[in-house]
Amino acid sequence: MNLQSPFRILRPYLYWAYRRLWPTSIDHLPRYVAGGLKLGRDVQIQPGVKIDSGHYWHISIGDEVTIAPEVQIIAHDASTKRHLGYTRIGKIDIGDRAFIGAGSILLPGVSIGENSIIGAGSVVVCSIPANVVAAGNPAKVICSLASFLERRRREIAASPCFEEDYTLRHDLPLPKRVEMNGRMENRIGYVR
Repeated sequence: MNLQSPFRILRPYLYWAYRRLWPTSIDHLPRYVAGGLKLGRDVQIQPGVKIDSGHYWHISIGDEVTIAPEVQIIAHDASTKRHLGYTRIGKIDIGDRAFIGAGSILLPGVSIGENSIIGAGSVVVCSIPANVVAAGNPAKVICSLASFLERRRREIAASPCFEEDYTLRHDLPLPKRVEMNGRMENRIGYVR
């Protein structure tokens, strides 16, 4: 019995139901853009991303930016409201071709420079310059983009590489999944 076939049929309906029950910022992007969010061209925003619903007009996202799943972009800090009578707000600027890793949190007043990579789970509390890799809590620069990419190029040369037909976008069958894991002897591989 092939379990993938029923799932392929049900997938659009399950996705629709999920989005109705748990809407994300992606669902509100047209309203946010109309209200002042600056959104560049060819931006990829993955599921579960939260864009500050009360202060989205302070946020600017450049061209060709990728924002991975479950990222939070927060342009306000209400911790001072009861004590001082004011909520702190700040602009957030994400430069062209930046990558924001899964589960990261961007706090008010930060900018991410163009071509920079923010590692998964990072908390960005101060601005990150262009062309670097930053990670951690709080996020700190850990290397230049050039040195990071050179290390990854060497890793690609020594690792199994898989084409796009090895992704779920192409209904990856179980035998190919098993093959991928078998070929990743050093636990790492690359897919297009």
